[in-house]
Amino acid sequence: MNHRELGDVGEVSEVGYGAWEIGSDWGEVTEDEAVAAVETARDAGIDFFDTADVYGDGRSERILGETLADEIAAGDVTVATKAGRRLDPHEPDGYTEANLRRFVDRSRENLGVETLDLVQLHCPPTDVYYRPETFDALATLESEGRIDAYGVSVERVEEGLKAIEYPGVESVQIIFNPFRQRPAELFLDEAAARDVGVICRVPLASGLLTGTLSRDDEFPEDDHRNYNRDGDAFDVGETFAGVPFEAGLDAADALDERLPDDRPLSEFALRWILDHDAVSTAIPGSTTPEHIRANAAASVAAALSDAEREAAAAVYDEHVREHVHQRW
Repeated sequence: MNHRELGDVGEVSEVGYGAWEIGSDWGEVTEDEAVAAVETARDAGIDFFDTADVYGDGRSERILGETLADEIAAGDVTVATKAGRRLDPHEPDGYTEANLRRFVDRSRENLGVETLDLVQLHCPPTDVYYRPETFDALATLESEGRIDAYGVSVERVEEGLKAIEYPGVESVQIIFNPFRQRPAELFLDEAAARDVGVICRVPLASGLLTGTLSRDDEFPEDDHRNYNRDGDAFDVGETFAGVPFEAGLDAADALDERLPDDRPLSEFALRWILDHDAVSTAIPGSTTPEHIRANAAASVAAALSDAEREAAAAVYDEHVREHVHQRW
């Protein structure tokens, strides 16, 4: 496993583990399955774990805290969490120092730590990025020792560009994959220029870029790939990276046809992300041990060839761009 710098947070595995699935919104996951997934990730060399306080109402945080307790205490892993989505209603005025302190203290308890490694605002409304007092609040929590560093998780490129204007922001989490290419136009260069770490979520487009989904697939009622296809629960960009399911399947097929026979689609997608130097880590999530190990192995897979990069560009332009490019 190779490592990269994540702002001033430190070095992290360039393939991390996204712990949304072990919390909620992906169908039923048992406690044993969740623990086994986290242990498999560690055994595969992953030392960066991303979660949030709303994933299973804290379940994901608690599982990570219990499973990785010794390694967290030893400083052998980095656990990033998120705060803000517990607000109801989820409005800019709720992003106060008092609320953020309350959320952070709950996450500290869930993870069993005095100080959180990294806290990210969890895709707040766009107006929050224009409120310096929210970022001042995060700086206060850092000065109090509640958090070691803070960053943001964004929906839109414009939000990421605004966030990195605040000098205390150490990381931006953003959707970036072969089906969501816009961040490469400007954002990555700007983040690199400011030494801001970049965490890439939804790297496999909710499974579209694994090549394992088909038109016959049916998802459980409690799987966001069922209930959020039209953005009924949260931003539709979080589900299949915002690409309509049928169009995404067509794009995945077209891409797979252009790849070398020895390049699995999921490896290709992760390598496409990691071949951008400004990226700090990509965070695929899974509860299937063989998938977790394969994702981790992408760190040491060969870089993409010119032909593979051209294939990604062509398929994006033909099948995907119209659905996502200017939206996020």
